[in-house]
Amino acid sequence: MPNPSPGYSMVLRIEAPASFTSTSEITTAASGAGAQVTALDVVESHADSVIVDISCNVSNAEHRDEVLDAINALDGVAVHHISDRTFLIHLGGKIEVTPRVSLRNRDDLSRAYTPGVARVCTAIHENPEDARRLTIKRNTVAVVTDGTAVLGLGDIGPAAALPVMEGKAALFKAFAEVDAWPVCLDTTDTEEIIRTVKALAPVYGGVNLEDIAAPRCFEIEARLREELDIPVFHDDQHGTAIVTLAALYNALREVGKKVEDVKVVVSGVGAAGNAIVQLLLANGVANVIACSRHGAIHAGETYTDPHRQWLAENTNKNGFSGSLKEAVEGADVFIGVSAPNLLSGEDIATMADDAVVFAMANPDPEVDPVEAAKHAAVVATGRSDYPNQINNVLAFPGLFRGLLDAGATDITEDMLVAAAQAIADCVDEEERNPNFIVPSVFDPAVSQAVADAVETTARSHSRR
Repeated sequence: MPNPSPGYSMVLRIEAPASFTSTSEITTAASGAGAQVTALDVVESHADSVIVDISCNVSNAEHRDEVLDAINALDGVAVHHISDRTFLIHLGGKIEVTPRVSLRNRDDLSRAYTPGVARVCTAIHENPEDARRLTIKRNTVAVVTDGTAVLGLGDIGPAAALPVMEGKAALFKAFAEVDAWPVCLDTTDTEEIIRTVKALAPVYGGVNLEDIAAPRCFEIEARLREELDIPVFHDDQHGTAIVTLAALYNALREVGKKVEDVKVVVSGVGAAGNAIVQLLLANGVANVIACSRHGAIHAGETYTDPHRQWLAENTNKNGFSGSLKEAVEGADVFIGVSAPNLLSGEDIATMADDAVVFAMANPDPEVDPVEAAKHAAVVATGRSDYPNQINNVLAFPGLFRGLLDAGATDITEDMLVAAAQAIADCVDEEERNPNFIVPSVFDPAVSQAVADAVETTARSHSRR
C-alpha cells in the first residue's frame, strides 16, 4: 500500500467515553491501521463522554475505510462524521478577485470608474502598448486548458480540470505575486482553442497552456506563439524541461561528469519528453536516445508523427533500435516521463558507474526509487515523499514573473536555460549532495532568482 499522504487527509469526528485513556486508544487504533495521525482535539466535553476530532493522513479510499473500522471497533466509540480535508479547501474555489484600490467615496469612484476611467481608455486606444502599464495585463496570466490530459486522470473535461487550474493560479500568486486566472475551454478543436485564446489575449500579459493532450498541444503552442504578441508557455513541456535540466546540472556536478560526455536515455516522447530532449540537445548533450513504448526512436524507421520524426533525425546518433531496457545499458542518465514500473533495480545496475536516474512518472515512477538507489548515485522523482522532487513549481512562477517584468513578447530557449541555471544555482555547493540536487519549492529565493535571470535574458533579447 502507498505511504499515507496529505492528499488523502481527513478529520474524523468521534464520540468516546470520558475516560483517561479514550483519546490515546483512538490514536493507537488509527496508527495501528496505518494512518499518520497529525492532530487530536477535544471539541466537546460532557460528564460521561467527549467529542474529539482526529486528523490523519491515509493512502487511499480503501485505507480510509480500514481506519474507520479500526476506530469503530473500540468499545463505546463511534465515528459520527468524516471530513475530507482536501475537499474542504476546495469549497467555493481556491482563488478570488480582490480590488487593489479603495472605493470609499464618490471621489474614488470617479477616478476608478466613470467619468475618469474614460481618459485612461482613450490613452490606451491611442497607444495600445499602454495596456501593459495601465491595466491588469501588466501582471496577469491566463491558465488555459481543454481538460484532455489532466494529471494522470486523462481526458476529464474542462469542468473537472478547473480545480487543477485554480491550484495553478494560486501557486502563481503565492510564489511570484503573479495574478493568474483559469480559462477552461469547452472544446477540443485545435482551431477553436487557438481562436478563443487569441480573442481573450488582450486581457493577459502571458498564456500558460496546461494539460492539453499531445500532439495537439504542440500545434496550439506553436501557432499561439507565432500569432500573439505575449509569451505563450506550455508548462507540461517546458516547465518540466527546465526543472529537469536544473536537476541534471547539479546531478552531474555531484558525480563529476560533463554534459557533453554523457549518454542520456529519455523514456516518453510526449509533450514533456520532446521538450526535455530539445533542451538537452541545446545544452550540449550529444548522445540522447528517446524511447517510446515500442523502443528507441531511430532514423531507420519513418514516423507519421512529426515530433517523433524530428527525434529520429536529431537523436540516437548511433542508430540504436532496441528496447528501453536495452537502451539503459551503459547509460549515464535515465530520464523518465512515461509510465510506471518499466524498469527494475537490475536494469539500473546495467547503467554506467555513478548513474543518474530521474524517474518522474506520477504517482508511480518508471522504477522503484528505493531499488534504483541501490545502484545509481543520484535518484530523483516527481513525488514529494522521496528526495529530489522535480517539480514544475520551481520554474513557472518565477519564469512568468520575469517575463511580465520585462514586458516580454515571446519566450526563447535562452530564457528557459537561464531559468534552469538559476534553479540549479539555488543549491549551494556546500549543501549539495545526492539527496539534495534541487532546492525546496518553498525556498523564497528560487522564484526571485528565476525571475531575475529570465528578466535579464528577456531584456537582452529585446535589445538585439
